[in-house]
Amino acid sequence: MSDSMANNNVTEGTVAFKHPSLPKPCETWYKVVGDLKSSASGRPLVALHGGPGMAHNYLLNLSGLSTTYNIPVIFYDQVGSGLSTHIAEKRLDTSFWKPELFIAELDNLVEHLGVASDFDLLGQSWGGMLGSMFAIRGHPGLKRLIISNSPASMPLWIESCNAWRRELPREIDDALQRHEDNKTYQDPEYVSAVEYFYKRHLCRVYPFPKDLTDTIAWVEKDDTVYMTMNGPSEFTVVGSLKTWSVVDEVHKISVPTLVLNAEFDEARDRYVNS
Repeated sequence: MSDSMANNNVTEGTVAFKHPSLPKPCETWYKVVGDLKSSASGRPLVALHGGPGMAHNYLLNLSGLSTTYNIPVIFYDQVGSGLSTHIAEKRLDTSFWKPELFIAELDNLVEHLGVASDFDLLGQSWGGMLGSMFAIRGHPGLKRLIISNSPASMPLWIESCNAWRRELPREIDDALQRHEDNKTYQDPEYVSAVEYFYKRHLCRVYPFPKDLTDTIAWVEKDDTVYMTMNGPSEFTVVGSLKTWSVVDEVHKISVPTLVLNAEFDEARDRYVNS
C-alpha cells in the first residue's frame, strides 16, 4: 500500500487487493476528499462508478460534499479500470469478471481505509447495481445507500433503452441496428450513432464535461471489463450481465435507500418492474 498527500484535504493511494481468482498481484487506486480521522467530519461516502469498467473521474463533482457539508468522499477505480490494476489478459473471460470480485474489492477497500464500521454508499449506473448487491448481502457498517441511474434488472434496462431508441431519427437507429447485426462496433458510423444516443440519454451537456471524457478515455484505452460484462454500448448489452437482476432480492436491503433517476435517463420508473 502507498499513500500520497496532494493537499491537506485530498489523499490518494493504492491498496493491495487479493482474491483467489486474480491471476497476478493487484492494487485498487483510491482518492479521499476530506478528513476520515477528524471527529468533526460526517459519515464517509464511498462512490461506486459505473461501467462496469469505467473510472471514477465523472463522479468527482461529489467532492463538493466535503467542502460544503464536511462529508469525506471516497473515490476509487474498480480493478480493471482507471488507475487500478488492469487485467487485459482476461478480456471476454466471463468466468472471471463476476460481481463477487468487485464486492470483495469493496470489502477490502473500506477495511483498509478504516471506515468499515460506519459508511454510506452511492452507486451510479453499474455502481448502483454493485451497491444493491452489496446491500442485499449485507454489511454491518453500511448505514445508507443511494442508487443513482441504475436498474434492478438488466432486461428492464434494455427495454427502457429500446424505448428511447424508437424515438431516435430513423437513420440513426438504422445505423445502430445495421452495425449491431454485423458486429461492426468500431465502424465510425456506429460510433457516431452511439454518441447521438449518449447526447440524449447519457449526458445532455455537450460538449461532454472533461471529467466524463476522461472516464470515456479509460474505456477506449482498455475495454476489457466493459466489453466482457456489458457489451459495446450502454444499450447493446451482450455481456455476462445481460440477464442480471435483483428484482426478487431487493426486499433484503435493510438500510435506508434513496433511488434517483431523471427525465431522460436510461433507467426509468416505468421499467423498474415488469
